[in-house]
Amino acid sequence: MIDEQQRRAYLGAMQVTTWLPRTALPFAAPSRPELLALPAVAAEPQRPRPQPVVRPAEAAQLRPEAPVVDKSAAPRKIAVLPLKPAPGKVATPAVDASALVAAVRREAPPRFALQLLRAGNCLLLVELPSGELFASRDPAYRLLKDLLRAAGLPDSPRAVGEPIRWPLIRGNREFDQGPAAARDYVRAVLQGQLELEPVVCVWLVGGPAARFAGEEDEVAACREIALPGLGSAWTLPGLDQLMEAPALKAELWHSMRRAMRRWTSEQ
Repeated sequence: MIDEQQRRAYLGAMQVTTWLPRTALPFAAPSRPELLALPAVAAEPQRPRPQPVVRPAEAAQLRPEAPVVDKSAAPRKIAVLPLKPAPGKVATPAVDASALVAAVRREAPPRFALQLLRAGNCLLLVELPSGELFASRDPAYRLLKDLLRAAGLPDSPRAVGEPIRWPLIRGNREFDQGPAAARDYVRAVLQGQLELEPVVCVWLVGGPAARFAGEEDEVAACREIALPGLGSAWTLPGLDQLMEAPALKAELWHSMRRAMRRWTSEQ
């Protein structure tokens, strides 16, 4: 706080002649009582207003009438419009979590084992019934040798590479190993072998061989089909199926007689 002399100097510089502090100031001179007294305002006497003289004719016209309602003063009904979402902020429908998980979930990988063999001018893609390589005394391998002799081909086929086993990477859920991936892989292996050594016909022995070498999920046995980009093929039942159902051998023989022209004409 400043002293009285400095305070009066500041007020004089601001041309303030009369002032009144809100609170008591330290080191300040006492206020003069005459400055705090408010001047009394003389009350003006009220004079009575003269009453107007109403004549009888005018009194009839001044009778109270029914009140007139001002329609403009009545409250108006305001139509409330539904709120519209702002452009670019369209409400997103709720997504079912179970449907989303089902869409993201991949198909289960198929399980099969196939072996590539070469016999003369034919390439054989054979399903391994036990999942292991053929042995010389294996009943399925002896049946395959009988089929090759009946078809006029060498009965000692040459194995090409290792068996194609699917799933390719076991226990890996991040890598897509569904049916489409299996088909792409099998067709790529077949195409690579046909580029190295072309053949006139491809034998597809067993359901997995016909399914994943072609473009259809279900391919009937004992049929001649065309593999896009791979040439002609002949479908056969699985070796284990032929051993369990000997009646299929008659149908297979009739189909073989029709398909033999493909490889016998080239010899």
